[in-house]
Amino acid sequence: MSLEPTTRGLTAVEGLRVGHFTETRRPTGCTVILAPAGAVAGVDVRGASPGTRETELLSPLNAVETVHAILLSGGSAFGLDAASGVMRWLDERGIGVELRRAGTAGAAAGQSIRVPIVPAAILFDLWVGDPAIRPDAAAGYAACEAATSEPMAQGNVGAGAGASVGKLFGIERAMKGGLGSAAVTVGGVTVGALAAVNALGDIVDPATGAVVAGARTTAGDALLGSMRAILAGELPGPTPVGSATTLGVVATDARLTKAEANKVAQMAQDGLARSINPAHTMTDGDVVFALATGSRPGPANVTLIGALAAEMLAEAVLRGVLAARGIGGDGLPNLPAVCDL
Repeated sequence: MSLEPTTRGLTAVEGLRVGHFTETRRPTGCTVILAPAGAVAGVDVRGASPGTRETELLSPLNAVETVHAILLSGGSAFGLDAASGVMRWLDERGIGVELRRAGTAGAAAGQSIRVPIVPAAILFDLWVGDPAIRPDAAAGYAACEAATSEPMAQGNVGAGAGASVGKLFGIERAMKGGLGSAAVTVGGVTVGALAAVNALGDIVDPATGAVVAGARTTAGDALLGSMRAILAGELPGPTPVGSATTLGVVATDARLTKAEANKVAQMAQDGLARSINPAHTMTDGDVVFALATGSRPGPANVTLIGALAAEMLAEAVLRGVLAARGIGGDGLPNLPAVCDL
């Protein structure tokens, strides 16, 4: 087994490029995963407050087999607008599903057009700074322009720029989340994951079970341990619906069918359950996409790929909070990072 270094992550999967747009006026942004040659895709929506686009298209019951990009964005539902910029970037380069125009006569007969397929999902970060500033179509286009197959930035970048974790006991006791990524190669198959970590719950190191980021004590200088506190009788107050969400993308260079990609996405959700406690709440809109570029020939072991995807997604969540840096002041909430405690 070979675990890729922290900075490589999802770009270790052949055929994918990752790009970030990070807003400078307040902490927010978007992240695009480009698959210019197309990739078979699936999705699993597990949280109760999702914000998505084109996820129904990924059902094995529906016609389109491949996608050309996945967009993850801050800005709540407003951030879905960034997918339009990704569409424009792909369209300008002639990338998309080819549709042949019907007709029997005239110049238009037999001509084809291409429609890029760009599923997207958003997380809620509007409370961090001016909520009128959110990723738009220009932001999505800029993320595409920045996309690379080289080692990628992590932490306070892209869709993780305004992310926070540990909000179960109130925003004032939360910590900074971020964007993380990891990849592994086993038996010649590469599986990678990327996560924008904006969870309501705490972040747990799956290897030790220790809470590494999350709700803080009332003094603010130490971790509370949300579930330990709840079991001891300290109950949280009500939380606004839709104020959290962790978004994930897992990918492999193996060949998968659409149904198999959906199964991998479903299995990968276990990675969130291992690294976030509690996960998949009424306030989280957790969504995991799965991509298969098919650049590695031969049959695929779906069970193995799904198991590795869950492991890498858990690792990506952990790396996202470890790479994050705290924010505060200038109208921003005080959100310390792991390195600050």
